[in-house]
Amino acid sequence: MPRYEYRALLACDIARSAGRGERRLQEIRSALRSALAEALGAAALDVRDFTRVDTGDGSLLVAPAGLPKAGLLFPLLPELQSRIRAHNREAGADTRLRVRAAVHAGEIRFDPDGTASGAPFEALARLLDSAPLRHATLAGTGGTPLAAILSQHFYEETVGHGYEGLEADAFTAADVRVKEYAARAWLWYPGSPIGPRAGSGQDSGSGRDPGSGEQPAQPAQPAQPAPSAPRAVEQLVRATGNGTAFAVHRGNQYIRHNDRG
Repeated sequence: MPRYEYRALLACDIARSAGRGERRLQEIRSALRSALAEALGAAALDVRDFTRVDTGDGSLLVAPAGLPKAGLLFPLLPELQSRIRAHNREAGADTRLRVRAAVHAGEIRFDPDGTASGAPFEALARLLDSAPLRHATLAGTGGTPLAAILSQHFYEETVGHGYEGLEADAFTAADVRVKEYAARAWLWYPGSPIGPRAGSGQDSGSGRDPGSGEQPAQPAQPAQPAPSAPRAVEQLVRATGNGTAFAVHRGNQYIRHNDRG
């Protein structure tokens, strides 16, 4: 019999990874994996406790059962941003990183054969592929090192509870519409108040990295939330078209992803 467990999810995707060639792609994939592992460690989280899915030009992390959801935001996001900035300062133009991240949580189906699936994966893929998040990564002269988007549910369960480091004014409301998925979400980007509180040597207040040429991202305009239709749990969750499909089966990962920058 399948079982259902409530899990937090974090997906990261390297913007504009296509066209860099196989060698450069492997370099930036390795850089992202290292940055994620180091950021998790700095946030007192063990990467070995997470189920990690390699999505080709990114990673999907399924958090262990019982992990407080706020731990996927603070200090993890500022720590990850700090490490991406550090990588970019030393990297050439063709190996610099701009990363999109999406965070969600929900009931996941685990089948006896080890397959994990469910509606939360679909919502996560839609958030990662959304226009507000893509636009956020393009802000500034050289693009944003890290821009993240939270589902409404995740926002309410973390930022809405007033946990330390999660100031509500660090997040900007956005209206997400990707194919049939429509929902309110929340953006986090460099320059927001949460960033300088990470204690990672970032600029205080401005969110700008000295010498990087990056300018703070401009906040998205708030929009009215759109209704979201209920979704049934599926054996394989797909975000069709220019999106992502995630599935985990006995340790193997099945991914389809078409990067649009």
